[in-house]
Amino acid sequence: MKTRDFDYKLPAELIAQTPIEPRDHSRLMVLCRADGSIQHRRFSEIANFLNPGDVLIFNNSRVIPARLLGCRETGGKVEILLLRSEDGIWETLVKPARRLKVGERIKILANKGKGFAETSTYAEVLGRGEEGLRLIQFLPETKLDELGQIPLPPYIHTPLSDPERYQTVYAKVEGSVAAPTAGLHFTTELLDSLQAKGIELMFLTLHVGLDSFRPVRTEEPSQHSIAKEYCELDEEFASKLAIAKAEGRRIICVGTTVV
Repeated sequence: MKTRDFDYKLPAELIAQTPIEPRDHSRLMVLCRADGSIQHRRFSEIANFLNPGDVLIFNNSRVIPARLLGCRETGGKVEILLLRSEDGIWETLVKPARRLKVGERIKILANKGKGFAETSTYAEVLGRGEEGLRLIQFLPETKLDELGQIPLPPYIHTPLSDPERYQTVYAKVEGSVAAPTAGLHFTTELLDSLQAKGIELMFLTLHVGLDSFRPVRTEEPSQHSIAKEYCELDEEFASKLAIAKAEGRRIICVGTTVV
């Protein structure tokens, strides 16, 4: 098996650049495993394919404003993607990174709508990693939420007018650099209707990290290095799952991060 075996053509005109409103009016393709038949429905009809007692599991991670723009002392522009923080030191993905040296300072810019302006916040490069990874300390760090932008996938080119639209309605715990997108189609009303039908909703936390943006460059998929991601799944959660499984109830994961 080679990485190229997974290549496929996705026409650009079929990639939605703006989300549909309301969220649950997106299209839903239903594949019946019993006979191989396919139905094309609306996502709002998903309750028709769920049974009382089913367990739906969601990822309640919330996307942070992880994309920062900066300016080097030489005048060159830099894009910084925040990945995770430990003791005030951020692991980041920086573009372009090749000439960025340890000890260099980057002035963080603020988006003023029609352009960018310098701020009092700067980033200092403390260490280097592979493939554009850099360890960075921000001074002061308190303004990052105000200066950062929600990072969108590289195939989305239309600016996001409402940052909340790239969050799930149940997003709660900040930490992801990309949304767990399978859950974007649920509305609060749809979740309420599922619970009213007797479907149990459960939530875990997994912060989506670097690999949502970093392509697989190795010829052999097994040689690709996968970055660590933070997750929480406590004993009470695991116990409820074990009970549902013992009772023969269906456990349905909403998206790959939940899987």
